[in-house]
Amino acid sequence: SKLAALFKHPLYNTPVPEVTEKDKLFIVNPMEKFSLRSSGSDEWVSSSKAETLLPTGKTAYDTYPTWLKFHIGINRYELYPRRDPLLPTLLQDLATQRIVSSVQKSGGTQLKLIMTFPNYGQALFKPMKQTRDQETPIDFFYFSDFERHNAEIAAFHLDRILDFRRIPPVSGRLVNITKEIRDITTDKKLAKTFFISPAGNVCFYGECSYYCSTEHALCGKPDQLEGSMAALLPDKTLAKRRSWRSPWRRSYHKSKKAEWELNPNYCAQVRETPPYDRGHRLLDLIDMTILDFLMGNMDRHHYETFEKFGNDTFLLHLDNGRGFGTHSRDELSILAPLHQCCSIKKSTYLRLQLLATQPYRLSDVLREALATDPLAPVLAEPHLQALDRRLGKVLVAVGHCLAR
Repeated sequence: SKLAALFKHPLYNTPVPEVTEKDKLFIVNPMEKFSLRSSGSDEWVSSSKAETLLPTGKTAYDTYPTWLKFHIGINRYELYPRRDPLLPTLLQDLATQRIVSSVQKSGGTQLKLIMTFPNYGQALFKPMKQTRDQETPIDFFYFSDFERHNAEIAAFHLDRILDFRRIPPVSGRLVNITKEIRDITTDKKLAKTFFISPAGNVCFYGECSYYCSTEHALCGKPDQLEGSMAALLPDKTLAKRRSWRSPWRRSYHKSKKAEWELNPNYCAQVRETPPYDRGHRLLDLIDMTILDFLMGNMDRHHYETFEKFGNDTFLLHLDNGRGFGTHSRDELSILAPLHQCCSIKKSTYLRLQLLATQPYRLSDVLREALATDPLAPVLAEPHLQALDRRLGKVLVAVGHCLAR
C-alpha cells in the first residue's frame, strides 16, 4: 500500500502543537452523558435536560455518536487528527446509516439536500449531475459550471493526502430517490418538484438559482441516484464561523477582470492588509490555492474559519464541487497567489516533492484512497493523470521563485 507507506513517512509524522483547553472548539465535561432533543433540532444538550437518551457506554464519551465525537475533536490546529480512529466509522455511517429526513438546503446556486440519520447526525447530499468522463465545456464560465458529487469525494481524500485535513469527511452513496427523499421529505417546495420521466425514472429538481428546472432534473435509474454525503460541521449557533472573501477572488463577471489579474504587484498590498499581515494566514491561503489548482477548481470566492480561534487557525476548504471538471487543460491563473507572492510553507513544499516521486506518486495514492469509496471508481483515469502533471507545474513555479 503506497498510501499506508505515505502516512508512515516522517513528513507525515511531524509533531502537532499541544492542544490546550482553549484550543478546543468545545469544552466537554467527560462525566456528563450527552444526548439530543427529539424535537428535530440538531442541537445537543446534556442528558439531564434531554428528552431521549443514547445507548449507555462504559464512559460518557462512549455514549456519543461518531459525528459528535468528530465535532468534539475539532481544535485550533486541525479538523481531525492524522491517525483518526473515527474516520473509517464516520465514512461508513455517511454511506450506510438509515436516512430519516431529507430537506433542501437553503442558499447556494445548485440543489443540495440536508439528510438526517437516526442518531441525529446530518450530512450534506450533492446529487450526481454528470458522468465521470464528461468534461466541463470549454465555453462555460466557471460560475455556471455543474457541481460534481465525485469532486466532493475526491477533494476530501486529496486534502488528506496533502496533510491539510481541512475538508470535512465525505463518502459516496447510492440513494433511493423514492424511499430516501420523496417519501420522507417534509419540504413542501421540494415535494412539488418530483415526477416520473418518459423513460419511467423518478426525477426531481428542487428550487435554486441554477439548474433547478425540468430540463436539468435529477433522475434515478429507475430511482437509484449517486451522490456525495459530507459530514456537516457543528451548527453555527454552537460554533460560529467567519466567512472571509478571498483576495484572489475572481470577478464573477463575463468581461471584467479582478484587480489581481491586472496588477502583478498585487501581493504586496495583500501582505499589508489584515489578516495577511502576520501569522500564517497567507501561507494557508497558498496551501488552498495549490489544492484548487490540482483539482482545477476556479470557484474559490470565500473560505471560512472558526470564530473562536481568531486569526490563528486553519482555513476550512468547503464546497469543492466545481473541482475535477477538466483534465485536458490546466488553469494556471488559479496559482496566482503562489506566482505573485512567491511564498509556500516548507512542509507543504517537501510533501509536494515527495508526492512527485515514484514510491508515493500522487495519482497512485489518491487512486488507492478512492478505491475504498462505495462509488468507486470516483475519478476517471485522465483526472488522476492530470494531478501528476499539475503537481509538476506547482513544483516548477516554486523552482522559479527559488531562482528569483
